[in-house]
Amino acid sequence: MTSRPPLLARPPSTRAVARLVSLLCVIALFQGGAARADNPIVQTIYTADPAPIVHNDRVYLYTGHDEDGSTWFDMRDWRVFSSSDMVNWTDHGSPLSLATFGWASANAWAGHVVARNGQFYWYVPVTNRATGRMAIGVAVSNSPTGPFRDALGRPLVENGEIDPAVFIDNDGQAYLYWGNPNLWYVKLNSDMVSYAGGPTRIPLTVEGFGRRTGNPDRATLYEEGPWVYRRNGLYYMVFAANCCSESIAYSTAPGPTGPWTFRGTIMPAQGSSFTNHPGVIDFRGNSYFFYHNGALPGGGGFTRSVAVERFQYEADGTIPTISMTTAGAPQVGTLNPFVRQEAETSAWASGVETEPSSEGGMNVGYVNNGDWIKVKGADFGTGASSFSARVASAASGGTIELRMDSASGPRAGTCAVPGTGGWQNWVNVSCPVSGATGTRDLYLRFSGGSGNLFNLNWWQFSR
Repeated sequence: MTSRPPLLARPPSTRAVARLVSLLCVIALFQGGAARADNPIVQTIYTADPAPIVHNDRVYLYTGHDEDGSTWFDMRDWRVFSSSDMVNWTDHGSPLSLATFGWASANAWAGHVVARNGQFYWYVPVTNRATGRMAIGVAVSNSPTGPFRDALGRPLVENGEIDPAVFIDNDGQAYLYWGNPNLWYVKLNSDMVSYAGGPTRIPLTVEGFGRRTGNPDRATLYEEGPWVYRRNGLYYMVFAANCCSESIAYSTAPGPTGPWTFRGTIMPAQGSSFTNHPGVIDFRGNSYFFYHNGALPGGGGFTRSVAVERFQYEADGTIPTISMTTAGAPQVGTLNPFVRQEAETSAWASGVETEPSSEGGMNVGYVNNGDWIKVKGADFGTGASSFSARVASAASGGTIELRMDSASGPRAGTCAVPGTGGWQNWVNVSCPVSGATGTRDLYLRFSGGSGNLFNLNWWQFSR
């Protein structure tokens, strides 16, 4: 069998993690199935520091990327995922990295994205090569999925502190917040890449940010990761609190610069990551809380994974206590299997990885025997008659099994994938389908010989 040269160099631990995820899911399947969870929402890489936005009735999730096997915050690029139903997420790859900033040397840490003026602005903390200090850079794109370019060719602001977040108020004034160990803001100009005046430090009072015990250097709970938004005329600042491990807490104020009043803990310290990072959005009439943990195999404080929960505000606007779950948020709507679906769209991916495709976007690769992809809530209506897919293989190919409800559920079809002479030599394949009716969870289960079998770019059913 032809060996596969990967498009992107992958450390061996990535495949090991994917194999362990696959094994755990198979074990769970025979124990009753409930453990095939949708949290964490990305299983192909480690992700951290979620920054979600809503654009054109779709959620775009911007994350950091913890490298495999990290024993420190080894982060070199940022990633983008998107969803229209909060359970099936599309991997858009990495449109921004340290290499984007010619003046940066390391530490692609927690960033934030905001849309304005028909552009998307990505604010990120990186190490300034010239000074050795953490600085805030800004990249810009005309698409939520990039590519992004350095907007300034230099830091936007630099005082050695991290974790930028941007909020645009109803009057159009934009604010950039950041800081650890302090908390700062500047008023951004309408161009979003300059600001008026200088940085202002927000007083970290016990009344504003809660009381911390056991740390003489920090009187309040505020640690890092501010997230600011407005709801019903009240301003919320959600932040990583205490250390370490971190919880998530929040304060409120009558205006975007305070004065802040501490309101309590949202997510107590839990999970196997000693850090956390909040992101809060409303989407299709629901409220969602994003965070990270170390829930994937091999996960921990330096190998984290993003997750999400749905929640409801109390009548007085307070935020309830939210716990980490494996179930995640319920699906909003259904997925249409009769339109082209990118293979890198899934609710859960077992064993596989993603990589850039020669046809644009990403494709699913590193497919081995027994791997599978779960697509949740596919609405087949009265039924599908055929299935087609875009595939490539430098090996001898394999088989796509179309399974309903579980990875070992009823088989609705079997599609043979031939060798195509290259991992990016794409061809279309198709096969008949029977029994795919109603709204079902669809599993694309892959089978064949040993080693890497084939790549999958997209798929689609026909009525």
